[in-house]
Amino acid sequence: MSATSSAPPAPADSAAAEYDFLAPDAGLKPAGPTPSQSRFQVDIVTEAAGAAEDRSPSSDASTTAPSSDKATPAAPPDVPDPGAGGEEAKGRFRVVNFADPSGAGSPASPDAAPMEGFQNGDTVMSETSLHSSTGGQHHYHYDTHTNTYYLRTFGHNTIDAVPNIDFYRQTAAPLGEKLIRPTLSELHDELDKEPFEDGFANGDELTPAEEAAAKEAAESKGVVKFGWIKGVLVRCMLNIWGVMLFIRMSWIVGQAGIALSCLIVAMATVVTTITGLSTSAIATNGFVRGGGAYYLISRSLGPEFGGAIGLIFAFANAVAVAMYVVGFAETVVELLAGVDAIMTDEINDIRIIGTITVILLLGISVAGMEWEAKAQIFLLIVLITAIINYFIGTFITIESKKSMGFFGYHADIMWENMGPDFRQETFFSVFAIFFPAATGILAGANISGDLADPQLAIPRGTLLAIVITGIVYLGVAVSTGSCIVRDASGNTNDTVSSQFMNYTDSAYKMGYDFSACKSDGTCRFGLQNDFQVMSLVSGFGPIITAGIFSATLSSALASLVSAPKVFQALCKDNIYPGLSMFAKGYGKNNEPLRGYILTFGIALAFILIAQLNIIAPIISNFFLASYALINFSVFHASLANSPGWRPSFKYYNMWVSLAGAVLCCVVMFVINWWAALLTNVIVLSLFIYVSYKKPDVNWGSSTQALTYHQALTHTLQLSGVEDHIKNFRPQCLVMTGYPNSRPALLDLVHSFTKNVGLMICGHIRMGYRRPNFKELASDQARYQRWLLKSENKAFYTPVYAEDMRQGTQYLLQAAGLGRLKPNTLVLGFKNDWRDGDMMNVETYITMIHDAFDSQFGAVILRLKEGLDVSHIQGQDELLSSQEKSSGMKDVIVSIDTSKDSDADSSKPSSKATSLQNSPAIQKDKKSPTIPLNVSDQRLLEASQQFTKKQGKGTVDVWWLFDDGGLTLLIPYLLTNKKRWKDCKIRVFIGGKINRIDHDRRAMATLLSKFRIDFSDITVLGDINTKPKKEHVAAFEEMIEPYRLKEDDMEQEAAESLKNSEPWRITDNELELYRAKTNRQIRLNELLKEHSSTANLIVMSLPLARKGAVSSTLYMAWLEALSNDLPPIILVRGNHQSVLTFYS
Repeated sequence: MSATSSAPPAPADSAAAEYDFLAPDAGLKPAGPTPSQSRFQVDIVTEAAGAAEDRSPSSDASTTAPSSDKATPAAPPDVPDPGAGGEEAKGRFRVVNFADPSGAGSPASPDAAPMEGFQNGDTVMSETSLHSSTGGQHHYHYDTHTNTYYLRTFGHNTIDAVPNIDFYRQTAAPLGEKLIRPTLSELHDELDKEPFEDGFANGDELTPAEEAAAKEAAESKGVVKFGWIKGVLVRCMLNIWGVMLFIRMSWIVGQAGIALSCLIVAMATVVTTITGLSTSAIATNGFVRGGGAYYLISRSLGPEFGGAIGLIFAFANAVAVAMYVVGFAETVVELLAGVDAIMTDEINDIRIIGTITVILLLGISVAGMEWEAKAQIFLLIVLITAIINYFIGTFITIESKKSMGFFGYHADIMWENMGPDFRQETFFSVFAIFFPAATGILAGANISGDLADPQLAIPRGTLLAIVITGIVYLGVAVSTGSCIVRDASGNTNDTVSSQFMNYTDSAYKMGYDFSACKSDGTCRFGLQNDFQVMSLVSGFGPIITAGIFSATLSSALASLVSAPKVFQALCKDNIYPGLSMFAKGYGKNNEPLRGYILTFGIALAFILIAQLNIIAPIISNFFLASYALINFSVFHASLANSPGWRPSFKYYNMWVSLAGAVLCCVVMFVINWWAALLTNVIVLSLFIYVSYKKPDVNWGSSTQALTYHQALTHTLQLSGVEDHIKNFRPQCLVMTGYPNSRPALLDLVHSFTKNVGLMICGHIRMGYRRPNFKELASDQARYQRWLLKSENKAFYTPVYAEDMRQGTQYLLQAAGLGRLKPNTLVLGFKNDWRDGDMMNVETYITMIHDAFDSQFGAVILRLKEGLDVSHIQGQDELLSSQEKSSGMKDVIVSIDTSKDSDADSSKPSSKATSLQNSPAIQKDKKSPTIPLNVSDQRLLEASQQFTKKQGKGTVDVWWLFDDGGLTLLIPYLLTNKKRWKDCKIRVFIGGKINRIDHDRRAMATLLSKFRIDFSDITVLGDINTKPKKEHVAAFEEMIEPYRLKEDDMEQEAAESLKNSEPWRITDNELELYRAKTNRQIRLNELLKEHSSTANLIVMSLPLARKGAVSSTLYMAWLEALSNDLPPIILVRGNHQSVLTFYS
């Protein structure tokens, strides 16, 4: 509620500041622009007239001088200056001079040339160009780095810029240099006005980690970037074609039959396809950095979901390395067993081979992404060769293989294997075994930071990989089911005897009888019994073994690379502060070596277990949780309808994505219900942790967009409903000034509005200088953050106005939105009303009248110590330290330590200014703290009293006049709060001595109907007793200096004085309201008698008729009524009911 009080500097000081701003040893931050403040430290060189051609030698001499002692006077923008141009100025570009950032050779005295050019330059340049330019030296080439020339827009010299992609980059963007467009202030402000310091647009600023990463990416040379085939398609295909393809697919066909096997593959493909479409939509909605699934989810749904998924996804990939390596080791051990070459025993051999394998894979990964990519290409060739080898083999029938169940393609075998034959399995258990083979679709997205064009590569590579692998899985299911029987003995003698023919079995038709081994369960071959049946079928068996090795090793390698990359991206965002050491990258590709070591450690630990049957379902569930959230992200972003959600990939649908998310959750429980529950618990725990820690990031997530969407919708819905007494809430416009300047006022109002009603902290800023609306917006954002940080549920609304009354009227009319508008004006009592200009009192009282005219209630808080603490040194530093701890960029620095004469909420409160990077901050921190005097110490203690638990005290309600019930509602709301719940409400009412019992019963009945608890009701029968003479005399003495005393002067002189000083008290007025004056004095005596020990007094605010009672007399009434008491709030509602006893 206070105004900025910094007066404008004297002209001489202003001039000195203007010319000294380049001095290298200036102590405080200069008034003029510095490299960090303004990009306009240039001279204007406008388009040359035709005469400039003849003077080109002199022009060139002036423009190419290596250094200049004085700045060239600048012409106004868009006005040709024939003497300032040259041949260069005639073309598309203009030549400009740069100010010397070091200050060398710069004007430092008033007799130097004028500096308008420094303040109102006509060229945009980035901060980097300031630092790279040398004093006065000119660059005759245009690039994004130095920007010494600027395009003439449509043949006209102006600093207004044409659209350019470089304006939209983030700072230190890896794809190019960021340019900064001219600000609106620089184009629009008057010539003698300093350009404002420019910040980032909302959400443009990067976290320190992101900025460092982007800078590293911008500086690195020769970085390896992959296209969509090598980067995404190859990785996804290798990851999806796991070991399941060769050693489990045939068994699944044996159990489920061809039809249900195709259904299983189709179901898994539907889930992965929907997720692939969702991934494509998110990946094409803006530039994608490294971090894969984590980056996509965190930037869409926010850090809470992203942080939870990022951690478990990285962990799942690390454990998946172990799972794939153990799969490889088991195959090797089986081969060793086949030639009787087991080293120790089976389990230990798996551990030994697995450890050696993971060390080799780590070596390939650490060698760099290029080596890893080459290894993946080689493995893919082996894998595709093995698949082709298998399909060729299905067409080659060999007699020796028939006894093992392979007869080649045959309709009878296909028909027999069409239906299911579950043996100790169910459809869902078989599906659970197959589904992990369909995962791996994020293998390409996980290295998004290493892709040349993630927006193109991720959709194209991922979706094509899903299609190709799905077709191959279906082909293998149909082919195995069409040429191999379910059971075979492997015995060449099990041929059909001629005397007994049974045509129910397709093997019989082929001349073989496997009924003997079927009956006793000793069949070792066939789809149901032999996991290596694809090796049997293939044209050359060892190639299938090589394919198994390729599938397992490639998947392990992909996971070994994915886990550290995702983990590094998570650590860079500093969502889990303890993990920041893993954010560091090495080499030109920013390889996460520390992440590789951690992943290696986790993988090795699980390899040594060598039993992954329990761990595998958890991994699948972790992957599925990621898929579910990716799908949900697309649904959520579409639902929020944010203008920023415009993916270039159009083949998605929000409802299909929601169905995909639900499907993923269902599949989680189908695969393993307890693992699904465990996954959900872990995700929820991490979500709650990150929500509690509130990381200081702003990614423009769809959660924010949806919050806005819902708030807007509900506000509009609220506006369509009429107010009802039962739903009345005190919605307070609190004139606090800067929110931290009157903590007692803020805390008390917050106590009864928190989670109940609206609270707006109004601040009227006045000053002689022209309004700086950009500074106003900056302060608005900064103090709003302070309110949130200090857990005050309020809005800060500053306005510029010529005086307090005008500012209050602005706020009374315009504050709020729809039904969320204030209905009660809250002021601090004007303690120093007798000390300053009495027109301030006139303004203060008029504000109360304006509130009643606007149908607002009015509340005035008075503490005998005062309210305003802004003059006490250290209060503003407290705000700055809180902001610094929360990562804020603006700092509040106290620049006035003189004490205010009062705690008046209508006067300028906080002598604070906003500075950035100022030495004054360090200076203030090092200077010794000035010891507080006694009154300031008491003021500070009093200002904190409403933040403490109030204990077993009383809240005394002096409900003398019926104002609709606000005087009673506020103390009720207060005593419902935790800090005030031990306080009892005592009610005091006026009455006649002969009707005290009747009045008490009537009030008790009313309060019980209102369902408001009270401890006591006191009826005051002696209100109209005359006050003590000494108190009346003290009142007369108080108002003596403010009386008009019209009887002692001419009528014309009296009227003239009353017109010029409307606050003067006339004799007639004083006599007319003598009884009311005596009542205020008497009430103060009663208050001291009954409520001197109360924690808080809530009293009806006396009214003064507008135009009839002078502001000074009304102020004197309030002074006499509330003087020398515990904390007291004077309340007057707008005389519309706010309480009801009807249901």
